[in-house]
Amino acid sequence: SGLIGRSWAMVFAAGGFKVKLYDIAQQQLTSALENIRKQMKEMEKSGFLKGALSAEQQLALISVCTDLKAAVEGATFIQECTPENLELKKKIFSQLDLIVGDNVILSSSTSCLLPSKLFTGLKHVKQCIVSHPVNPPYFVPLVEIVPHPETDPSTTERTYALMKKIGQSPVKLNREVEGFVLNRLQYAVISEAWRLVGEGIISPTDLDLVMSDGLGMRYAFIGPLETMHLNAQGISDYCERYSEGMRLVLNTFGPVPEFSGEIVQKINQAMSEKIPVVPKGLDARRKWRDECLTGLAKLKTQMKSD
Repeated sequence: SGLIGRSWAMVFAAGGFKVKLYDIAQQQLTSALENIRKQMKEMEKSGFLKGALSAEQQLALISVCTDLKAAVEGATFIQECTPENLELKKKIFSQLDLIVGDNVILSSSTSCLLPSKLFTGLKHVKQCIVSHPVNPPYFVPLVEIVPHPETDPSTTERTYALMKKIGQSPVKLNREVEGFVLNRLQYAVISEAWRLVGEGIISPTDLDLVMSDGLGMRYAFIGPLETMHLNAQGISDYCERYSEGMRLVLNTFGPVPEFSGEIVQKINQAMSEKIPVVPKGLDARRKWRDECLTGLAKLKTQMKSD
């Protein structure tokens, strides 16, 4: 019932599904419900609440439980949201493996643990899958669906259909790969950003501006491949024109950064001046970020319908 679990609960409730939120401590569940209620009420007031139901109707769909067996009774889909710890996740899936039937889907929110490490050896491995959301899933709809080598194709299709039904934007990976797709792309950007700042070519704040007011503007609506397609007379023409220049630049990229030492201090100082590293400052900026994402999601929905 942490940040990701609460957000998933809200997404499923917005889709009209009954949700049972499980955690080991009642106090954590009480806090989670209070937080969900506050968020839903605020979004309803500002017109950003997802789904066709009112906040009260959605809240009525969410109940809590500290007993795992009781929590999953009658479930058709189980979304695990424990911390990013392999042994902890394996422990909860082994517990679930003993109590679930043959129709329920066992899904993990992991952002980097491979399905083969999470699910191998489970009796219900054919029903296991990774559904990796983007934080926060309520505001960013992408979900990466990653199968275990033994996952039944019907598990993938059912998960994909469910994600579509609740308003998320699922993508299917044909097989597992370290970091999945989103983090591989993200880490490539972070890695080059780190090198450019570290080599003194650009300041940390200007680097972020290149993305937020440059690449990010177009990537909010189209991806890198469509960008190439539109920036010439199609992909083939783009490659004819620019492939030599791209290879020239790519060959100058340095090694994978250590993400330590002086560059950490330099970037931390710049970021801390902009957003002080105190709970109040970080929370206020996260709230602003979520409001921006909500507004962008609304704009994208309007533009798709147009």
